[in-house]
Amino acid sequence: MEDQIIIDKYFARDEQAIGDTRDKYGRLLRSIAYGILKSHEDSEECENDTYLKTWNTIPPTRPSSLQAFLAKITRNLSLDRYDKMHAAKRGSGEVPLMIDELEECIPDSALAATDDEADGDELKRILDKFLEGLSPDARKVFMRRYFFGDSVNEIADRFGFGLSKVKMTLARTRDSLKDLLQKEGYYG
Repeated sequence: MEDQIIIDKYFARDEQAIGDTRDKYGRLLRSIAYGILKSHEDSEECENDTYLKTWNTIPPTRPSSLQAFLAKITRNLSLDRYDKMHAAKRGSGEVPLMIDELEECIPDSALAATDDEADGDELKRILDKFLEGLSPDARKVFMRRYFFGDSVNEIADRFGFGLSKVKMTLARTRDSLKDLLQKEGYYG
């Protein structure tokens, strides 16, 4: 089913929109949530929370990409749930490790830029251009790690790469991102 038809059903307040969304994107949403939470039950709850948030957000929002819109909601809900589940035991698990890796290449000034809408849009443009410039393998590895929350082992298994290749690809990609952000003035 076309995404535009599903979005039109949300605007018409047709509850079938949720079923259509589940049929088309349920597997992807559970995969995103599971990559962060490592729990099937919590992943299913995040998936259902995504449908509720989508129902409450469309209208008035009309996403240009329903898939990206849903993925972002699921990712944010999963990260919020992860934070609540691990508030007492910080420092364990894949998410803190993933965040620590990114903090090495993304300065506080870049993160602060996201508070200002114009600066946030500029940073988004830079990141989009950066991702487009990566080789297909590097882009897939980077996105699986930092968007979907996959472990290095999961990425290696998914793509048939050795662990060292995944680790090296991630390190080089983070270095390239850091260099680009330095050139764009986000450091110093």
